[in-house]
Amino acid sequence: MIKKIAAIALSLSMAFPAIADILKVKNNAPEQYVVKKGDTLWDISAIYLEQPWLWPKLWRFNPQIDNPHLIYPGDTLSLVYDADGQPMLVMNQKYKKLSPHGRKTMKKDGAIPTLPLELIRPYLTYEQAMDEETMATKPYVLGGNTSAKNLVSGHILYVKGNLERSKYYGIYRKGEAYIDPETGEPLAHEAILVGTARAFRNGDIDNGVPASVRVKNSKREIHAGDFLMPAMEGQSLPAFFNLTKPEKEVDGSIIASTTKLREFSKLDVVVIDIGTDDEIKPGHIFDIRRQSPTVVDGSDGPKYLEDSSRFSKIAASAAELFGSEANADSTVWKMPKEKVGELMVFKVYNNLSYALVTGTLQPIRVGDAVSVE
Repeated sequence: MIKKIAAIALSLSMAFPAIADILKVKNNAPEQYVVKKGDTLWDISAIYLEQPWLWPKLWRFNPQIDNPHLIYPGDTLSLVYDADGQPMLVMNQKYKKLSPHGRKTMKKDGAIPTLPLELIRPYLTYEQAMDEETMATKPYVLGGNTSAKNLVSGHILYVKGNLERSKYYGIYRKGEAYIDPETGEPLAHEAILVGTARAFRNGDIDNGVPASVRVKNSKREIHAGDFLMPAMEGQSLPAFFNLTKPEKEVDGSIIASTTKLREFSKLDVVVIDIGTDDEIKPGHIFDIRRQSPTVVDGSDGPKYLEDSSRFSKIAASAAELFGSEANADSTVWKMPKEKVGELMVFKVYNNLSYALVTGTLQPIRVGDAVSVE
């Protein structure tokens, strides 16, 4: 039985320079390519692109076609160009019309696409969230074939680990921690892609023989201690998201964004502090809510807490710390949270998730709450 090849959506980090989004088709790239048994999308993209992780930009990944995430041995791929001169890789038997308004249709009736993967492709990347314990189990760079401390494309790296010969690997560096706003403890760390490499020696850890890889592309200088993972690991995404609200009430908060800014808007990607431990799944929709400012109703009338006297602020802090019964005589009025937007979860880990901001009433901020109402 012919095995289907899962076409995994790979994408470029927002942390990388914008110029890296420009497709560079190789001079010797074929006009047509017939998929062979054993091919991977990484191998195929490497035939056409200097930077194979930009494969979705070449393919124009489109969930409005039947089974868009699968290609098969025997399929013929063609390199064509759109009306703006941008390269595209298409399947001959399925591509019907090349125009700005050309659409492919579903073979089955009743299937309604949700958010297209193209919408999150620029944001969903190799970047991942991992705990330090997991990072510590990965093979890591010992050094290179030169004494240079900063290694780039073309260098040979020696790796402490048993790798699979001829396989592509992503080279990662531990980034900033995602912090739990309640406990102050790290939930996970960013795993930042710094380059890709292909193994040409397996390595034998038990006998002290390092694996060897050749750097194919580097986004940043590679350092000793950077760790490796298979290039495709953790990058599979559904072509369709079943948009639903979680089955149970769950509250969380936005703890970071991929832009590294504190305010962001529609179609920005954020990190929230809930995940599979809270039964969160891709496609779950949440309201984004913001705490309205506290009001202190003192002798000189109601004032926002930040405009109140030092004494009133201390009183408000004490009331928050020790609790006070709300009644008509309350001095400190803690106002409700109001909806400022919505988001959709698309990538889930144990204790955090990546989500796409799908709508806003106000600019979204780190610290805003996410909930189901």
